[in-house]
Amino acid sequence: MKRSRQLVIATKNEKKLHELKRYLKGIRARVVSLKEFGNAPRIMEDGDTFRKNAVKKALIVSKFVKGLALADDSGLVVEALEGEPGVRSSRFAGPRKSDKENNRKLLKLLAEVPLKKRQAKFICAVAICDNGHIVKTIEESCKGRIAFQARGAYGFGYDPLFLIPKYNKTFGQLGLKVKDRMSHRSKALKKAREFLKKYL
Repeated sequence: MKRSRQLVIATKNEKKLHELKRYLKGIRARVVSLKEFGNAPRIMEDGDTFRKNAVKKALIVSKFVKGLALADDSGLVVEALEGEPGVRSSRFAGPRKSDKENNRKLLKLLAEVPLKKRQAKFICAVAICDNGHIVKTIEESCKGRIAFQARGAYGFGYDPLFLIPKYNKTFGQLGLKVKDRMSHRSKALKKAREFLKKYL
């Protein structure tokens, strides 16, 4: 029987860590946050794609811990805004702005755009690296539209604005059960989990 390893998630975001841990349940590894390492490197997410950012984070962290690291980079791509906010999703309204401020800016920019032209998709790129070597990259997406106002209290980020036409509800209203079935991150992390089950 293989000895259980440690998998370091390259994030200090508690909400994201909690979600990733849930999706990775069942792998033979102790899943820990970068927050557990006091002298962890600060990583500038300066890539122009989600994949580049995920790979950069996973590579740096895997070298730092001399072991296995997983990083994801995800965000919202809005057609009417030519792909914005994209890789800048978390800092759309500014580097120290909140989810509410990001959502407010998005709604303001789309104020005159009708529903049929408010197409958007969430994208999630996942990278898994082992001691400085890329062992797997995955990218998944989830299509929807941007609602005219925030709806629902579940999730985080743009979830209260991301409308799933099939249900006429946002991720913020649908809750974890439905989101876990169809979200960009859940699809990417489920593939990562299957890969890690074989790899570990």
